[in-house]
Amino acid sequence: MNEKYSRKRNPVNMKIKDFEFNMRELAGSMGDFGTLFPLAIGYIVVCGMDPAGLLVMMGLANIATGIIYRLPMPIEPMKVLAVVAIAQRWSPSLVYASGFAMGMTWLFLAGTGWVEWLARVTPKSVVRGIQAALGVMLAVEGIKMISTAWGLGVLSIAIVLLLRENRYAPAAVVLMMLGVFLAAWKGALSGIQPPGFHLPPLTLFSFQEIWDSFVLAGFAQVPLTATNAVIATASLIVAYWPDRPVSERKLSLNMGIMNLVLPFFGGMPLCHGAGGLAGQYYFGARTGGTNVIEGVIEIILGIFFATSIATLFRAFPMAIIGAMMFLVGYQLTKFMRDVRPGFDLLVMILTVFVSLATNMAVGFAAGMFIYHLRRIPHLTTG
Repeated sequence: MNEKYSRKRNPVNMKIKDFEFNMRELAGSMGDFGTLFPLAIGYIVVCGMDPAGLLVMMGLANIATGIIYRLPMPIEPMKVLAVVAIAQRWSPSLVYASGFAMGMTWLFLAGTGWVEWLARVTPKSVVRGIQAALGVMLAVEGIKMISTAWGLGVLSIAIVLLLRENRYAPAAVVLMMLGVFLAAWKGALSGIQPPGFHLPPLTLFSFQEIWDSFVLAGFAQVPLTATNAVIATASLIVAYWPDRPVSERKLSLNMGIMNLVLPFFGGMPLCHGAGGLAGQYYFGARTGGTNVIEGVIEIILGIFFATSIATLFRAFPMAIIGAMMFLVGYQLTKFMRDVRPGFDLLVMILTVFVSLATNMAVGFAAGMFIYHLRRIPHLTTG
């Protein structure tokens, strides 16, 4: 993917295009909350991570990437690590060590150029298969959340369809306000404490924990991150902003640098993600202002509401989050339409089915194997 592009832009207009701070961008900043809420709750409640460090570090990462790239650039938890850490009740130091391990890994892959090689040999049919599989997974998870309150879920979908393009009352903002209102009406916010002041802690971990975290979940996280957070995200950026590509190497460097720094201040392992980008874009994100807005929100929550953040997240109606995830998932599956009929379509379908039956890393490997197997000369000619 060529990261260089030439386009003459008016310096005066560039700031307006690159950074907008309005209701649409605010709505877009909430487009990937569906993956953040459940995993953040697990990290805080089950693993005992400090909420201030978790949110403030994520907020700073959001602001930095928004300013650097002047585009919506999703920052979200690494899902395999999060699920394993929560399921096995990791200690906070082991979580921090896992983030550092991922930082070293992605800095190495960017420095050696291996991530760019992987992107070059990955066909569009496999990329679209990964995106479609992710879309189906998000939609299914969304339906599960909607099933906790069908009426509210259906109402939320209707609100999105009616107000998604509204400049003054965007759907995501309306849904967030509705969720807070319903939580307060049910008395679920009674445990909220008055605002305080909490700075991120200084956190340390051992070399042994770095290795242990890699063995327990890091090896499984790498192929998922390569497919979803690097290759699929870079492809989606080109689909949304054809004149402003971000290379796979840069995405890898982003994840390497931020995961080498943030764990020392209570940050969780972070990555990019095609699902998060699709969610931001679907709900209105168009500029780097989205990341800045989201980052400011997370920093405020982390510094002033650290003692209450778990209560806030748990009190929010999951049916609303589920409705947002369902629609974002559907949006991701629409990219299947640009795959050519024939062999490429079969590769994409195989990638989707294997991904859903196992996981995206295995689906990626299956699609790559079938695609390149056909290109071996002696098999195609003999």
